[in-house]
Amino acid sequence: MNFIFRLLLTSLAAYLLARFLKPHITIDEYSTAILFVLVLGILNTILKPVFVLLTLPVTIVTLGLFLIVINVLMVLLAAKLVNGIHIDGFLYALIFAFLLSVATSIIHGIVKS
Repeated sequence: MNFIFRLLLTSLAAYLLARFLKPHITIDEYSTAILFVLVLGILNTILKPVFVLLTLPVTIVTLGLFLIVINVLMVLLAAKLVNGIHIDGFLYALIFAFLLSVATSIIHGIVKS
């Protein structure tokens, strides 16, 4: 039950962020946002550890900043896999990923309490 509640809240955050960044990021419907968050979670669980392992030397040299690039790539890949989402480019994906991670951290902090 807690998983579903967090999923719905994170989807709401993604949907509202897309509305806030409207001309550059669009999510057609709330159900599309739910699917996007599910796909993003699956990608972060399965694919992200592989990317982190493969790019470990670059991550060490950049003192971990390359992990931000990996997060943005996960958001862009999830947007490509889900119909109804459009992100204009890397910069807007970076802004969206940062704001979504902040919103998700706040949501997880509130739901845990």
